[in-house]
Amino acid sequence: MSEPSAPDLILTNGRFTTLDRANPQPEVVAITGGRFSAVGEARAILPTAGPDTQVIDLKGRRAIPGLIDSHTHIVRGGLNYNMELRWDGVRSLSDAMAMLRRQVEITPPPQWVRVVGGFTEHQFAEKRLPTLDELNAVAPDTPVFILHLYDRALLNKAALRAVGYTKDTPNPPGGEILRDPSGEPTGLLLARPSAAILYSTLSRGPKLPPEYQLNSTRHFMRELNRLGVTSVIDAGGGAQNYPEDYQVIDKLHADGKMTLRVAYNLFTQKPGAELQDFTDWGAMVRPGQGDDTYRHNGAGEMLVYTAADFEDFRQPRPEMPPEMEPQLEAVVRKLAENRWPWRLHATYDETIGRALDVYEKIARDMPLAGLNWFFDHAETISDRNIDRIAALGGGIAVQHRMTYQGEYFVERYGARAAERTPPIRRMLSVGVKVGAGTDATRVASYNPWVSLSWLVTGVTVGGLRIYPPQNRLDREEALRLWTQANTWFSTEEGKKGQIQEGQFADLAVLSEDYFAVPEDGIQDIESVLTLLGGRVVFGAGDFGPLAPPVPPVLPEWSPVRRFGGYQRRGAAFTAEAVTEASRVACGCTAGCGVHGHDHASAWAASLPVSDLARFWGGLGCSCWAV
Repeated sequence: MSEPSAPDLILTNGRFTTLDRANPQPEVVAITGGRFSAVGEARAILPTAGPDTQVIDLKGRRAIPGLIDSHTHIVRGGLNYNMELRWDGVRSLSDAMAMLRRQVEITPPPQWVRVVGGFTEHQFAEKRLPTLDELNAVAPDTPVFILHLYDRALLNKAALRAVGYTKDTPNPPGGEILRDPSGEPTGLLLARPSAAILYSTLSRGPKLPPEYQLNSTRHFMRELNRLGVTSVIDAGGGAQNYPEDYQVIDKLHADGKMTLRVAYNLFTQKPGAELQDFTDWGAMVRPGQGDDTYRHNGAGEMLVYTAADFEDFRQPRPEMPPEMEPQLEAVVRKLAENRWPWRLHATYDETIGRALDVYEKIARDMPLAGLNWFFDHAETISDRNIDRIAALGGGIAVQHRMTYQGEYFVERYGARAAERTPPIRRMLSVGVKVGAGTDATRVASYNPWVSLSWLVTGVTVGGLRIYPPQNRLDREEALRLWTQANTWFSTEEGKKGQIQEGQFADLAVLSEDYFAVPEDGIQDIESVLTLLGGRVVFGAGDFGPLAPPVPPVLPEWSPVRRFGGYQRRGAAFTAEAVTEASRVACGCTAGCGVHGHDHASAWAASLPVSDLARFWGGLGCSCWAV
């Protein structure tokens, strides 16, 4: 018999949290062929190293299974990431406006400066959004679009001109264009309660060309790797057509450039023709089609538009029309017949109850077991409907939307009602499958540590504690919802989610010890080393040299090149801090002698750039060679 092959990689001197109850705290982990091959004692594993085995000393850091986001929008988010200025994590409006001002300076026409969700006014020390006058003063000529959750958008005058809104533009159904006394639009758009006005306005802006969208998606994946994320389930999205809008991620997968495992759901695009969408797609793709890096996951989160209860807690709860039940039944029957798993966006208990009436009716005719269907969000779900989901074998995917909207919910419904939004402890107690995610990038940030902090502390990013102890989780329970539990939602149980022999070697080594850091510090954790299938996809600090290089952020004026993504607490927006962010985001091997890694400054400068030889010769600038 041949001897077993030596491991490809051994991780030693780490504090491993495996989430394997039979082997919770091993000393050493070995990886072979992209999977964990040995998890146990150092004396048994270290001698198996061969001459080509790489050994990484984790220097006593905490290592956890790679995080899995069961509800995000990676496909849409990736196409747009490099165009967006992120206010995620910014703690003051003055800092946010300083970022905006700097970005306006280098954004060329006809491009916009856009802040597309991921933040709330309550995270700012000033507890407010910028005024329209402030936006117009900072950017008199460059269009600025700011999306705040799914409740409003702020446009400066240049953006109003760009989208063509005038006193003659009518309000769309479910939305409002606020106007001054003369009838002219002010720049404030409100969802009342439909966010369609916000989506449609944003869609009028310029888009990145395909080669930049490839670059943008790679950098968005890398940003998630920086936070310890190794897998996501994409919940589709409006104007995210299949297969047209999946060509970028298809190519990244074909080229072997994925640094996340992506399971994707298909979101209907045609109000009134939803059944036709799923009938057509059923002939094109089947659940599980693909491989362990990129695969189809079923239907949703939108199944029929008549069941879409928008989650704007500043507005009254929307009442779903009577057409909801027959339309939903037709679609879910088709999905069940084709054995397609599905997910349904449902914020309010009333919507969930009506959907369950449909599901129970269908379950009397055909089995739903094994379909791994579930509700998304479920902030106000009742005990009765939790029990009904348990009886049918369904699940609930929860997201940290309340950490961004908790104050608005309390203002409308009261603090007592907010204590169970959602009632996660109750869900778990009756055996419902529960997983955690973000719903990024618009209604909440993509940062998983904000979600983990919310699950453990019950505190919003604005500092309001909304949950009592009985509806909070301990740290291991919360981490399990972000790892092992989420594998049910992509029908991948046993493949990943734990540091266990035979599972994919997806792992994150943390900047701080999740189990020891003060509660308030959970939200600040990042990864310093992220592995996907045993391959390093992100490294920082001592582990930085282990990570493969990434291409420079494109386009040159991208906010990501200048500021990065999620902003660390205490981040400064001095010239030195911006230069450091540019260096991290750049991806090139050496900075220019004049501009460093802030190449965008060169592109925006009023200099004789048309004569490239003269420009290089006169200033010694190599920004043009990156």
